[in-house]
Amino acid sequence: MRIIIAGGHGKIALRLARRLGSGVVGLVRNPAHVADVEATGAEAVVCDLERASAGEVARIAGGAGAVVFAAGAGPGSGAARKETVDKGATVLLADAAEAAGVRRFIQVSGMGAGKPPAPGRDAVWAAYIRAKTEAEDDLRARDLDWTILRPGRLTDDPGSGLVRLAPEVPPGSVPRDDVAAVIAALLDAPGTVHRTLELVSGDTPVADAVAGG
Repeated sequence: MRIIIAGGHGKIALRLARRLGSGVVGLVRNPAHVADVEATGAEAVVCDLERASAGEVARIAGGAGAVVFAAGAGPGSGAARKETVDKGATVLLADAAEAAGVRRFIQVSGMGAGKPPAPGRDAVWAAYIRAKTEAEDDLRARDLDWTILRPGRLTDDPGSGLVRLAPEVPPGSVPRDDVAAVIAALLDAPGTVHRTLELVSGDTPVADAVAGG
């Protein structure tokens, strides 16, 4: 299955591409990142989701079996880029998926989305939570086979393959390795369509957690 990953140079996306093998297309904004994506065995396509049109992205996505939104403005970015990337780029990718006839859509969101920002957090964090929440709401309103995944605090620890996945879980952390493993499993899990799932480390093997999600 051909799979389009937005944010193809991100830490989760690179792990996911290595796991999925051939057929993956990673969208990158910076041409300097092409080699890193190709080193995973994926194809890299330069496409700036803050500037591209839905039609341009739809042409890339044509014939794909699924799209994964794993992009993000990232640490150090301001509130404006939370709006253009964490919300705007997600909406653009969903528009493109609809135009290209790609029904399966996995959105990597963040724990805390769907609720008001916690008191005492700064303005940039509040903008991030608002952007993720609005992106989720936009996706839920579409006729796509979507799944929204909200990981907890991300770490670069080696994955354990053991997670806790449910509509609501206590706050916690999760290795990016395990996030990638869960996304890979979600792609082939029709029972998770139209579900919003939170993810942290736990004691359930990924396959069992996704099957029960």
